[in-house]
Amino acid sequence: MLKKMLCAVTASALLIPAFALPGTKAGDAVRQKILVEKVDGLREDFMKGVDISMIDQIEKTGGKFYNERGEEEDVFKILKDHGVNYIRIRLWNNPTYESDQYDKNGKLVARKGEKMGGGDNTIETDLRIAKRIKTAGLKFMLDFHYSDFWADPGKQYMPQDWKNLSAKELENEVEKFTRETINRFVKEGAAPDSVQIGNELNSGFMWPIGQLWSNDPGVKIGGMKQFIRLLDRASKGVRNASGGEKIKIVVHLADGGKQDLYKWIFDEVKKAKIDYDIIGLSFYPYWHGSMADLKANLEMISKRYGKEMAVVETAYAFTEENGDAQGNVFQTYSDEANGYVPSVQGQATELRDIIATVSGVKGGCGVFYWEADSILWKGANLSATEGNTWENQALFSFDGKVLPSLATYNLVSGRGEVENVWGGSAKNGSGFTPYALAEKLEITTKPGEVPALPEKVKAIFTNDSESLVDVTWEKIDWKNQKVGKVTVTGIIKGSDFKPTASVDVSNRVNLIEDPSFESGKMGKWKLNGPGSASFMENNKGNSHSGKWTYKYWLGSGFKSILSQTLNGIENGTYELSLWAMGGGGENNIRLFAAGYDGTAKQVTAKIVNTGWQQWKKYKIRVPVSSQNVTIGIYLDTAPDCWGNFDDMEFIKVD
Repeated sequence: MLKKMLCAVTASALLIPAFALPGTKAGDAVRQKILVEKVDGLREDFMKGVDISMIDQIEKTGGKFYNERGEEEDVFKILKDHGVNYIRIRLWNNPTYESDQYDKNGKLVARKGEKMGGGDNTIETDLRIAKRIKTAGLKFMLDFHYSDFWADPGKQYMPQDWKNLSAKELENEVEKFTRETINRFVKEGAAPDSVQIGNELNSGFMWPIGQLWSNDPGVKIGGMKQFIRLLDRASKGVRNASGGEKIKIVVHLADGGKQDLYKWIFDEVKKAKIDYDIIGLSFYPYWHGSMADLKANLEMISKRYGKEMAVVETAYAFTEENGDAQGNVFQTYSDEANGYVPSVQGQATELRDIIATVSGVKGGCGVFYWEADSILWKGANLSATEGNTWENQALFSFDGKVLPSLATYNLVSGRGEVENVWGGSAKNGSGFTPYALAEKLEITTKPGEVPALPEKVKAIFTNDSESLVDVTWEKIDWKNQKVGKVTVTGIIKGSDFKPTASVDVSNRVNLIEDPSFESGKMGKWKLNGPGSASFMENNKGNSHSGKWTYKYWLGSGFKSILSQTLNGIENGTYELSLWAMGGGGENNIRLFAAGYDGTAKQVTAKIVNTGWQQWKKYKIRVPVSSQNVTIGIYLDTAPDCWGNFDDMEFIKVD
């Protein structure tokens, strides 16, 4: 009904920057001076790994890497000198396009049979990389995807050469392919030390035969029984290869903080007596949770299965900046109690904390940083039809200079301090203290009322981690405080840093419940439209304030209305405002107020998004005469449109 009542009213728009957190500018990354705390009790054979599956393609297209002296040097030597002892490389079956590829404008971007990019990780490519790994004196993990291209929880596509096989034929082919591939590496003097039999197997692999679940009732899947059979044959392929008894077999899931997921799959793996050695986890804090979540899952795994465990994928950004036209996937991690700044220091601290967490659990044996080599170089992208989505999470600058954060691999063992020619350094350190607030504290209160100042604040420490700390606020005579802004100073015990809170003593009271969506729930908000396309998002990097926003995105166009009804309010003139940003291209976005005079009338403001982090504030005046009003956001999007809304206000002005 609200959709039918929409009408056009022009609104004023004001562009104001959001609260800026500390971070690293991409051009300053190599000049950062960082400190890394030693990890006590770290075993000597701990796998200090990196995945650099892109390396062959990067170097073929001209990409170069530079050591701390500013000299071009072999990337494997740089890695080893900084403490890396293990390299992980993915393997695809036949990474070529099955059909011609076109962009959204109908332009041909790749022909059938051409390479897909993303490292072109065929057996031949990986053999070249593996020989260099062995020459450098490093160990080597081969990651079978059993797919022609990227395999992860959302996609596990059957290799094109296996699509017509029966389940039994596929089982035989998986064992044969695994065995013969390893034999080829052994024959050429590049035997893997460990092998992953599948990549991020949350939903199975080799769909649909090895698929664990599906939302499509029309798809016939093999389910757990067939998944286990394929996993067993993959394991046998490793063991029956030349030297296979010495190779450690890894079974890998994503979502490293989800205990129920790991119990569901590994209980079945245990029941079937699958032969394997290591449980591999992906753990990106901005996707998978806190270090406490990871630790709890590792402890459960250790007790329940008695296996070794390694985080075989993690990463964090050294900058929020984007180096090319392709957007990046990184999201700033900041939950209610913890977080990391997107900086070289924050990147090093995240890696150090992952190593400490894994090492601190019985059986924890390694950590691998994903695509540490992902520098910007034309022709070396994560696919042939898109740019680089990962360059701000590499352990090298956009142009290939080694970052101080790579030295983390040495520093966790108390050695390998580094100073570089650009003025940067990496050294051991401890005793980190707060130096800034992770979030701006702004509180509104009525005259005569005591504001709800928090007992704990989330502070940024000098290692660019975020944690909650106790705070004591200075005493203010709020009873006699006049209307206006008041800055309140706090004290953190044992710290010279004094946090401040801005208290707005005002008769202007925001009547909207959860106006900044920080509850992360719908609550009083009502959604008329697809919840998969319009939802609450926890991502500080996409917020105007706090962490949560109202987010929209879908590959196809859709319509939706988010609304909240305010009843029994005082009649008068109100101001409704909203902050918005997004990629643009929508058919129609409107901020609206309806039912304010007991009729079907509406006032609206047209919202026009112009780009990421280009926040604009939209305002409308609402003359309430019925003691009720419904306020909200109307969306009519085109395919692949996206955006975020934050900090909505409805305040009486007259």
